[in-house]
Amino acid sequence: MNPFERRTVASLALLYSFRMLGLFMVLPLLALYAADLPGASPTLIGLALGVYGLSQALLQIPLGWLSDRVGRRPVIVGGLLMFALGSLIAGLADSVQGIILGRALQGAGAIAGTIMALVADQTRSEQRTKAMAIVGASIGLAFTFALILGPLVASWGGLSAVFFLTVVLALAGIGVVLLVVPSSPVSARAHDEVGARGNMLRYSLSDPELLRLNAGVFILHFILMAAFLVIPGMLESGLGVSREAHWQVYLAVVLLSLLGVLPLMRRAERGGRPRQAFAAGLAILSLALALLAAPEIPALLWLGLWLFFVGFNYLEATLPSLVSKTVSARGRGTALGIYATCQFLGAFAGGALGGVLLAQWGAHGLALLCLGLALGWLLLALPRMTAIAGGAEPAATAEGELPRP
Repeated sequence: MNPFERRTVASLALLYSFRMLGLFMVLPLLALYAADLPGASPTLIGLALGVYGLSQALLQIPLGWLSDRVGRRPVIVGGLLMFALGSLIAGLADSVQGIILGRALQGAGAIAGTIMALVADQTRSEQRTKAMAIVGASIGLAFTFALILGPLVASWGGLSAVFFLTVVLALAGIGVVLLVVPSSPVSARAHDEVGARGNMLRYSLSDPELLRLNAGVFILHFILMAAFLVIPGMLESGLGVSREAHWQVYLAVVLLSLLGVLPLMRRAERGGRPRQAFAAGLAILSLALALLAAPEIPALLWLGLWLFFVGFNYLEATLPSLVSKTVSARGRGTALGIYATCQFLGAFAGGALGGVLLAQWGAHGLALLCLGLALGWLLLALPRMTAIAGGAEPAATAEGELPRP
């Protein structure tokens, strides 16, 4: 990478980390702390966990398209301001309903697709996979740090302290956008030429490769939200770990997960076997869910937790890069907006529907449903994964021209 690309990728990875840290910190907490609030139920807790995904999903495509028209930076700053407002409301809430409102407003700052589009805008084609991998790794690190920091902050100041810290992170992210992120080299003419947005939208919604990737990220985040409705309880009941010590468990399993993630990345990038590595990541996630759905045998729970983080972290880092290599720069904001919409729809469905199913089927029944989704994804992805992960952008989507459906 040249100096401009290094500064761009580092600053946007930091920005993405701030935002995802604020979202991820509540994952290991809501199922435990929200249960003490008036009127709490598994259904409402699940809705509080996943509702941000609904507002994210509704706004990712409009904001992705808007960023293609007016530029990435104004959209990102506006999204961070909305994220800060939602975090403040959730921090001041004294009921589950207040947290649901705050989480919904957090999700209205729907800038994930726009940030990834800016990464792609400001890196050359031959450096784009590396850039996406770095941003993806920052998301994984934010996820790791959030699972540790969230319980620590909550043990000191409760759930409200976690939301107030999220406000600070959102404001810090605005500072990064205004002071650190370089100006985009993409010309205003490039944004204007996306006037053929109907063509790009039709392409993004009909291309078989993008459809498979979008379905995959929906399933991945459904599983993530549903899993964190049951994992905290499994730690308490199955492993006898007090909630104040949960961060120690997450620290151990996430750090150890690097022993599985790094070999998969080496096999995909240096070994030239992306299809096999992707399939292995899905198989690992499926095995983890099978172990978590089994009777609560401590050794199997520990192994299942480790494998879960191996599979999730690898797949989360890989999927955005595959999307960015399937479309041109001129329509990348739209395509990544659709991708992020599917991602957050999965988060909403996993939290809201997962809460309902948890009340009816119990933790093991919900884990079995997630296992079925993971196996279905594996069957869906395998036939065309070689074409998607081959590394070259399709000729029809070369820089400077819109893809044709």
